[in-house]
This record gives sequence, structure tokens and C-alpha cells, in this order.
Amino acid sequence: MFSRREFLMAATAASAVLGSGMAGSWSRVMAQQGLSEDALLSMKPVGNLTLVHITDIHAQLKPLYFREPSINLGVGAVAGQPPHVTGADFLKLYDIKPGSPDAYALTSEDFTSLAKTYGRMGGMDRVASVIKRIRAERGEDNVVLLDGGDTWQGSYTAQQTEGADMIEIMNSLSPDAMTGHWEFTYGTDRVEEAIDSLSFPFLGSNIYDNEWDEPAFEHTTMLERGGTKVAVIGQAFPYTPIANPRWMIPGWSFGIREEDIAAHVEEAREAGAEVVVLLSHNGFDVDRKLASRVPGIDVILTGHTHDALPEPVMVGKTLVVASGSNGKFVSRVDLDVRDGRVADWAYRLIPIFSDVITPDADMAALIDKVRAPYEAELARELATTDSLLFRRGNFNGTFDDLICQALLEERDAEISLSPGFRWGTSVLPGQAITVEDLHNACAMSYPAAYRSSMSGATLKDVLEDVADNLFNTDPYYQQGGDMVRVGGMGYTIDPNAQMGSRISNMTVLSSGEPVDPAREYTVAGWASVNEGTEGPAIWDVVENYLTRTGTVALPENQSVKVVG
Repeated sequence: MFSRREFLMAATAASAVLGSGMAGSWSRVMAQQGLSEDALLSMKPVGNLTLVHITDIHAQLKPLYFREPSINLGVGAVAGQPPHVTGADFLKLYDIKPGSPDAYALTSEDFTSLAKTYGRMGGMDRVASVIKRIRAERGEDNVVLLDGGDTWQGSYTAQQTEGADMIEIMNSLSPDAMTGHWEFTYGTDRVEEAIDSLSFPFLGSNIYDNEWDEPAFEHTTMLERGGTKVAVIGQAFPYTPIANPRWMIPGWSFGIREEDIAAHVEEAREAGAEVVVLLSHNGFDVDRKLASRVPGIDVILTGHTHDALPEPVMVGKTLVVASGSNGKFVSRVDLDVRDGRVADWAYRLIPIFSDVITPDADMAALIDKVRAPYEAELARELATTDSLLFRRGNFNGTFDDLICQALLEERDAEISLSPGFRWGTSVLPGQAITVEDLHNACAMSYPAAYRSSMSGATLKDVLEDVADNLFNTDPYYQQGGDMVRVGGMGYTIDPNAQMGSRISNMTVLSSGEPVDPAREYTVAGWASVNEGTEGPAIWDVVENYLTRTGTVALPENQSVKVVG
């Protein structure tokens, strides 16, 4: 009789995620391979240079469940283009069989059922195994490992250690460079101290010193791998001081700074670079636009928007690679560099099925070491859930529905707001909700749960502002995550409408009455970017609610109506 591990090896290998640059062909190619872990990890090598990309790990060290979004709308020219394709449409686009391991890894389709079949994904000990395998097969001198940022934040242990746990793990992995976003929410002093402890460069070509108006970080690292000169330019999240508290990093300014990137590309070429890589935390649509406007970039390794695509998107001669989040995937890009240019390439998005990939023993031991002081608290059970808890989606996620309900009840509010963060893991129906699960959804450095008065007009302004950050047709003006989540209130949104006109039909759910623009409402929320915000930590608010409630059973959220 098959063990679970043997079954998953066979099932996963039969349809492993193998990119080829030809839509629909990768799944069929892998289906012809042998049924083993070797087949899952194997890839026919191409050329003399390999890029390995991980991004948006959000401090997740252990295998986890993570449901991909069911709604990820694109607007303007990118409507209906990857990554703005989800569910059954995604399966059809990439010729993925419903119910397959690939369907589970890459979409939300039948997630709960498939999670019970295929198990957890990720785990940095499994990621380490994959990276070691690639380095062994290709030769360490031919491999460039790059970390796209959002690495130090997003878990209980990272919060307790200010990212020190992740820094120890990443130093062990030995990437060649990283960039950042949520790293900056630890504040200037901690960021500078942490960077000093890295064994590799922290790149930020678009970060300037406010006082001197000059670059504050290294912008490029030059490497020689596979007999090829490689330039890696780092691009931090350009809207960090807007999406996150500016007061935590007052001495630094950010931005896309397209002209700077173009100049760095030109400088790299003049210095002999045969391959130019942009290690970016811009977000997919921003990088797609940037690739169309800045010549000379061979590969953009994108991050921030947590998209996982089994094939790169080609923009002119530039490969745009999206490697997912939370350690679910590792991207491998093989490049054949001849006569100073990329002559050929091959790509593979490797899904980290935790029951298939053997953990690296050294990394597993290191993970146990950094987690040891916190294990008892991490495992403490707060409640059980009858509902699938997840974060991702343009308009709502059930974990945020839970947080909003906790804010309404524990803070005695009429309306609640929860930010549309993309990070946060999933909890299956029937599972206990632990302290670790809760902090995976809210571990951050400005957690105060405020209670204040807002007019109906102000509430509409908040929704309109966030909607424009998400649905502005110019990607360079997309500054945030998903829509703010709302409790106690419903509304209608037209993503294609003009700024200030997207939100309508705002309704108080308890009474069914329209939101009065002139009336003041008691509103509870968290993660305000304003300095001096007062209130209990959000995890304390939700823990109180969970322990009082015992069992979470969430009705389907129908409070947001999408039109247009």
C-alpha cells in the first residue's frame, strides 16, 4: 500500500510545474517523467548560468497551507492577462488538470479538499534542499541565488527577534543579494544593524538619503558565474513610506526612479556585464511596465504582489519571473550566454511540496534552534475553526472577516477596518487556531488597534483612496496591497471607474441603512501608519475574541458587490 509520501511523489512528479516558455506545454512534459522525487526536481540544463529566486517568504520557516487568490483583477491594458487570471481560467490558460498537484499549488480551486490530499507546502528546510540540489547539479560557480525581500517579517518568531531568526536562516542559505520592503518596518536603527549582520549585499537602487539627496544603499552587485559577468540591480518597494509608516524611516526616500534604473543598466553594461538582472520588489504590473520602458534588462525577478506563474512573461527581450510567496516555490532560470548576450533560456517554477521534498538536515536543525525558545507559545491553541481561513483576494479574505468581527465586538465599534495585506497563511476547517496561526496574519511593528470616530464621507474617502492604489490603470500609481477589508458595512465597487467614483451603495449591515456622509461612526481598525496611534495590539484583541468564542464559523462574505 502506498504511503502518503510515496503517493505525493508519484502524483506531483506526474504533473510538476516545469516552465518552457510555451504556454500549456510544461505540464504535459513533466507528466511523461518518472514518478520520483528526482523527477520532481530534475530539469534539463540549458546554458552556463542559473538564477535561483525566492521572494516574499514573510518569515515562514515551517511547512504551511497558503490558498492563492480566487479574485485578482487587472485593469486597463493588463485586464485578463497573467497574473490577473485565477481559478478555472488559470487552469485552462496553463493546461492544468483540475484536482492535480499543480491546481492545488497554483490556484484556489477546491483548495480545502486538495490540501487534505497534497498536504502542506514550503518549509525553509525543503527550500534549502532544492537550492543545494541546483547548486550541486549546476556547480556553485554557475549559480546566482537571489532573495526578493519581505523575508524578515510576518511571523511570531520574526516579531520577537526583529528578524534575527530569518537573518540566521538566510545567512546559512548564502544568497548573493537581497532587496526589501517590510524589512524597513523595524525602523532605521534596526535595519542598519541587521544589514551589518548579513553575509551578502542588501541592494536598494531606489532608496535615497533625504538630507543629502544621494543613494543610501548599494544599487548593484557584480558577479562572475559560469564564465559570465552578471550585474544584479536591487529595487526595494518604491512606496514603502506610503504603504508603511514614514516616521519609522524618516531619513530615507523611495520611488520607482526609472531613470536611475536605466542609468544603472547602462553603467553595468559599460562595466562588462553580459547579463543584467533586476531583483525587484516593485510588484508584477509595475515591473511589466518598467520592462517595456527600460532597455537592456535580461531578467526581472519580481516580488511584492505574491504572484506565482509557471512561465515567465516576456516583455520585449526581458523575462519577468514571478516566484510566489511564503516559500511555496523556488524559481530556476537557466541562461545560455554567448557573445555577450542571452542566446537561450529555460525556466522552471519548482513547487515545494513538503511531503515530497526531503528536508535538509542542517537547515532543519537550525530552524528548530531559532524556534526553540518560542515553541510552547507558538503551539498554544486559542480556538478551532469550522471555516477555511485565508487572507488573499482583492476584496476580502476570511481571516480578515474574523479580524473585523473581533474588532467590532472587542472594541465596541459599528464599523471595522482591516488592511488588505497579502501576507498571512491559511488554516483548514477543523483545525485548531494557534498563536502561530494568529501571528502569521498580524505580526508587525505597528499593531495598535485604534477606536475612533469617522464620518461617512471620510469612510468613503478611505475606500476610494485604497481602490485607486489597487485599480489605477497606470501601474506606477499602484501603491498598496488589496482592498481594505470592512466589517459591519457593505459597498459596491466599480474597479474601472475613475478615481473618486468607484465606491457606491455604502450600507450599514446591522440596520440596512445607507451610510450617511455627515454622520460620525465608531470605527475600529489596526495598522495605522500614523505615529502615536493608541490601542491594544491586534493580536490581543483577536485572541480575546477567539478564546471567548471557542469555535469560528464564518458566513460567506457578500458585503462587497463588484460591478463594471
